[in-house]
Amino acid sequence: MALTIRQEAQSDHSAITRVHDLAFGQTYESRLVTLLRDAQRVTLSLVAALNGEVVGHVLFSPVTLAPQVVDARWVAMGPIGVLPEYQGRGIGSRLVNEGAEWCRVHGRDGIVLLGAPAYYSRFGFAPAREYNLTSDCGDGPEFQALGLRDGVTLPIRRRVTYSSEFEITSSGGA
Repeated sequence: MALTIRQEAQSDHSAITRVHDLAFGQTYESRLVTLLRDAQRVTLSLVAALNGEVVGHVLFSPVTLAPQVVDARWVAMGPIGVLPEYQGRGIGSRLVNEGAEWCRVHGRDGIVLLGAPAYYSRFGFAPAREYNLTSDCGDGPEFQALGLRDGVTLPIRRRVTYSSEFEITSSGGA
């Protein structure tokens, strides 16, 4: 299996849409990717290509913290998807690990996501409240964070706000 993880190219856009539509059985995730891309709110977009075919994708986008933290550089991870016939082969894990490493190397403080704790805890994600983070998307165990450098836990509680494209997509707009 010749799997490569690389940054997306413009020629990958339709394949990325296909990955998310088939992985999730709906268009929310692919619409979100398009909206974030069009708004230039993409920090990192990686594809997993197997023998040249795009079979997986993950996107990282900026978030804001309030009250504001000077020089805080947190990102949201998601959506992440793998074509159904390729799930369970470690492709999603490679996307998470390589994306997190890129974020660390490029000076990001941490990553937040909404996802299954049982899955993401194996990558080091923990409930975001352990980092003193809360979110308008909910504060349950599915709101998770991964610190990418020592001492990233904030001294006072901060609210994470995702890019407005997340709201537009979830309300059915655009």
